[in-house]
Amino acid sequence: MFGGGGMNPRKMKQMMKQMGIDVEELDAERVVIETADGDDLVFDGAQVTKMDAQGQETYQIVGSPDSVADAGAGGSAAAVEGGAEATAIEDADADDADAGIPDDDVALVAERAEVPQSRAREALEDADGDLAAAIAELE
Repeated sequence: MFGGGGMNPRKMKQMMKQMGIDVEELDAERVVIETADGDDLVFDGAQVTKMDAQGQETYQIVGSPDSVADAGAGGSAAAVEGGAEATAIEDADADDADAGIPDDDVALVAERAEVPQSRAREALEDADGDLAAAIAELE
């Protein structure tokens, strides 16, 4: 049986190193997997391990997705990426919409599009919080 069920973890690390396999725990706060069908998986606080075996990097995520967002559901995916609930903001007036755009989203759009944060916020407001649309508009 493989997996070293009763093997000493220190000895297992030593054997992996001898075989040229480097294992590193990553301090990941969030992992987002964007799927082709638009159902994005968001893992908050998952354990992420990077394994490098003979130049081939493999990432392992251990945990359950905290939310699943459908990119076609009126900005839900953007809300998940920004750290908000996976639901779209409904029936919000302009003041609530401004407050609904997290600063992290603004910073991300500003960085990706290489524009000032004020311009990034305007693009996000125009795109109803949709990160991808805001970045595309600015590029």
